[in-house]
Amino acid sequence: MLGFELTQRFGAKAAFISAGGYHHHIGLNTWESEGGLPPPPRATGLYHLAIVYPTRADLADALRRLQAAGIALDSAADHGVSEALYLRDPDKNGLELYWDRPPEAWPRTPEGELSMFTRSLNLRNLLAEPAVG
Repeated sequence: MLGFELTQRFGAKAAFISAGGYHHHIGLNTWESEGGLPPPPRATGLYHLAIVYPTRADLADALRRLQAAGIALDSAADHGVSEALYLRDPDKNGLELYWDRPPEAWPRTPEGELSMFTRSLNLRNLLAEPAVG
């Protein structure tokens, strides 16, 4: 769904996925968590896992795959330096899918300091990106 390839599986307990043919970039398992519950709101722990896509077109392709599968977004944001999609995995863990704008396009103050923000991301505009490959 997110554009990774399955490189190895250990039954229903673990899977290893990669981008671009590497042996694995992410290992997913239920060795300690099977049957566990997600943390309640306002609890400590991992807020979300962020996955960076190399281009805006790659992020648009990920959004198309999510929409085709009927997976809802929690939100979508333009941070000035990046554009991001936020969602939950099947275990309710937070995921951020994003791409970084080139540094020369980052918003800056008159003094040259970084000036990030959070605004709503125009999904129609993102989906206007041509499909990759």
